[in-house]
Amino acid sequence: MTSTLKPDPSMIGGVPKLPLARLPDPEGLFITRAERFEFLALHSPNLAPYLRFLGAVAHAQAELARELPSSAPIPEERIALARANRMPPLDRNAMRDGLSEVLDRLCEKLATVEMPEPARLALRALQAAEASDRDWVIGNVLTDAIPGDSVAPHLFAAAALQVHAAMMASGLHVEQMVPIKTGICPACGGRPATTMVTENMGAEGARYCACATCQTLWNEVRVKCTCCGSTKGITYRSVETEEASVKAEICRECGHWVKILYQNKNPTLEPIADDVASLGLDLMMRDTEWTRGGFNPFLVGY
Repeated sequence: MTSTLKPDPSMIGGVPKLPLARLPDPEGLFITRAERFEFLALHSPNLAPYLRFLGAVAHAQAELARELPSSAPIPEERIALARANRMPPLDRNAMRDGLSEVLDRLCEKLATVEMPEPARLALRALQAAEASDRDWVIGNVLTDAIPGDSVAPHLFAAAALQVHAAMMASGLHVEQMVPIKTGICPACGGRPATTMVTENMGAEGARYCACATCQTLWNEVRVKCTCCGSTKGITYRSVETEEASVKAEICRECGHWVKILYQNKNPTLEPIADDVASLGLDLMMRDTEWTRGGFNPFLVGY
């Protein structure tokens, strides 16, 4: 294990101007994620059952994304208001509309999926829940506030929200969006799960944040805290070697850390699946003074 703190050795400058965001292709995104979960399960004995389960969830998400109708276009006046006030065009409160129905359909698809008995009981309880109880769960996932003692039902609701929000985001146009502030998705206002350094979007070394909610990727400056925006005191840790493809980007200014995935070293990395599969890094960082800043509903409780 290496825990040497030192600046990122990769090139910082020289990256041409890039599009602000890359909007999701929901069905393709969830298929890719499912396949990555399944691959990672083959190489992660300790996490294999959970990774296989999340792979099945992602397959169900892909099927649902294929079946759902396209989201209604965002009204032009909402787009104009958002641009003028540097707000995301998608209103997270408005995501409540239709989300319960999406959740019902996802639960139906997951009814035959192999899962631990506690998860099975949580799925059935969520399906049978009173409207007020379901609204409480939905409200929590919309605000990234998942209680540690009620993870299982929230996991299913978060998976439904990912599909619902990705469908909405896929109908946007990048030119309709403006940067909000560091670490905030310009499509829906969500938090990043992880960030990625990539070379497959037109510029080697560009860094993109991966929204935990609507699955949009958006460009952020390298060697910059995605929690507070500071460029001072940024260091890196990894479980493996200095050449590891997944590291913790640590900010001494605000005391948070976010995973950074080097997709330019390993193009098969996927921002949600590899976040879960690199749980060892979370466990290592849990024993430090820094707090995780990335949000992933599939890692709540770890």
